[in-house]
This record gives sequence, C-alpha cells and structure tokens, in this order.
Amino acid sequence: MSKSNNKNNSSNVQSVLQDLKVRDFYGNRKKFFVLSSVLVVVIMLFCFIRGVQVSIEFKGGTLAEYSYSGSVNENDIAALAKDYLNTPVKVQLGETFTGEKQTTFTLSFSMEKSFSAEMQDALLKKLQEKYPDSKIDALETNDVAAKSGKQFLAKCSVAAIFASVVLILYIAWRFKRISGWSAGIFAVVALFHDLAIVFGTFVVCGFEIDSNFMAVILTILGYSVNDTIVIYDRIRENQALLPANTKLPELVNISLSQTIRRTVRTSITTITAMLIITILAAVNHVDSILRFSIPMTVGMISGCYSSLGLAPMLWTAWKTREKKEKAE
Repeated sequence: MSKSNNKNNSSNVQSVLQDLKVRDFYGNRKKFFVLSSVLVVVIMLFCFIRGVQVSIEFKGGTLAEYSYSGSVNENDIAALAKDYLNTPVKVQLGETFTGEKQTTFTLSFSMEKSFSAEMQDALLKKLQEKYPDSKIDALETNDVAAKSGKQFLAKCSVAAIFASVVLILYIAWRFKRISGWSAGIFAVVALFHDLAIVFGTFVVCGFEIDSNFMAVILTILGYSVNDTIVIYDRIRENQALLPANTKLPELVNISLSQTIRRTVRTSITTITAMLIITILAAVNHVDSILRFSIPMTVGMISGCYSSLGLAPMLWTAWKTREKKEKAE
C-alpha cells in the first residue's frame, strides 16, 4: 500500500513539475550578491557624505515652542535660528490647546552651551523682526536629556539581537532535516541586509534616527523572516517528494519557483497599503507618518527580495561548497 502511495506521489510531483516553469534562481546568484553589495556600499558612502542625523531624544537637546498667528515659513525660520545658534535646527509646525486653539512651531536643536535666557530673548526678537505681523511669542523651552533616549535605544538593540538569536535557534530546530544552523544563520544575514537598507533609507531621505527607526526595524524583523521560513518549508517538503538524487540547486530553484507568486503577491498587497498611506501623508504634509511609511515600504521590498534572492542563495552556495569539500 505504501509503495503504491509513493508511486502516486512521485507521479503527482512529476506532473506538477511539467506544468511548472522552473526559474534558474541559483544560476543568477552572483547578480543578487553584487546588487546587495552595491547597495550596502552606496549606503556607506551616503553616511560619510551626508552624515547620520540623530534625533534629540537619543542625543539630547532643547525644544523651544512658539505661538504665532498668520503664516510662517519653516525653512526661513530654520535658517534664521541656525545662523543665530550656529547649529542645525529642525522646525515643526503644530497646534496647542490652552483654553483656546493656538498655532505653534517648535524648534529642536542640540548645542554644547545651554540655551540661556538672554539667547532666548534675542532669538525671539529676531523671529518677531522677521515676521512682524505674525505675533510670535515664546511659550516654553525644555531641555531633553539623552539618558532616557539612550536607554530606549539600548533596549531596542538588545531586543533585536535577542530576536536574531531566537530565530537562529528556531530555524535550526525547525529545519534540521535540510541543514540546521546554516539555514538560520543565513536567514539572519538576510535580515541584517534588510535592516541596512532601512537604515540607508533614513540616511538618503535625511530622516532622523528616532523612535520611528526602531519601530520600522522591529517590524521588518518579523515581516522579512516570515517569507524566508515559508521558502525553507517548501524546500523541506520538496526534499521528501523529489528523487533522492535531485541536486540542491535544482531543489531550491523548484521550491522558489513554486513560492515566488505567493511571496510577491503578499508583498504587493502590504506594499500597496503602505504606498497609499505615504501618498496621503505627503499630500497632507504629515512628516511624522512619512518618516515611518517610506522606510517601511523600502524595507518590505527589501524583505521580499532577500527572502527570494539572498537567504536561500547564500545557504545553497554554502551547502554546495560544503558538500564539494567533503567529496574532495
């Protein structure tokens, strides 16, 4: 009875493979590796050229809030404050409700010396001279300590490292039949590639490294590894179904060809949702959402790419080389 079932399974597999268009993913592995290497190099260059902007919640600084009426220009205010304070200044428009609705703008900056009362008065006077009809008035000034931000950053980093270790252990145990440790290690390598791409997006777009960055990082960790595990699972299933003499690159090509539609369609669905959010945020000038949605969209695209073209390719190349060395 088992022999007949095996024959039926074998014939079913052969019929499926005849209808399946198997793509040579492994044959194009060098293109994937070169593309990823180029992207990482470009990110490093941007880090040196543009620098990495860190939010004051991580490095400490000052928040100065002002009320106004009429209209003001963010770029002009930032330039004026930068010239006076001799440090980069970020301006954010907003509203406050203290009995009645007030339009406000907030200056955030970091500098070595303290923002003294004399400096506050002098800056307020310059702003009032720049916009004499806007009735600009100082509301409050707060110093932001970097200690709490650094603690938050440290905790998020520990969480990411702990998640990586857990992923390696889980994949090593879950897929011990096809490889064990190497599958988990290369899945995490692909994850770090995605995190590097997200970090590069923040740098290229000029976004500050803040709590949004950590939120995107932790979300991409879970999103990207999901596709990788689905692909590993299909490789394990096909290893039991296909003939024992099937070469590993062929096994991986078949598995990826079977899962590529599912992976791409799932990614397109989530990426489309993020693109809609990005467009709406851009139209309404909601920068806080843009600083999350744009890196998140790029991270999803990178996660889809690394799950198909990086993690399984690195793992297959490693196992193929390992087998060749044992044979020699």
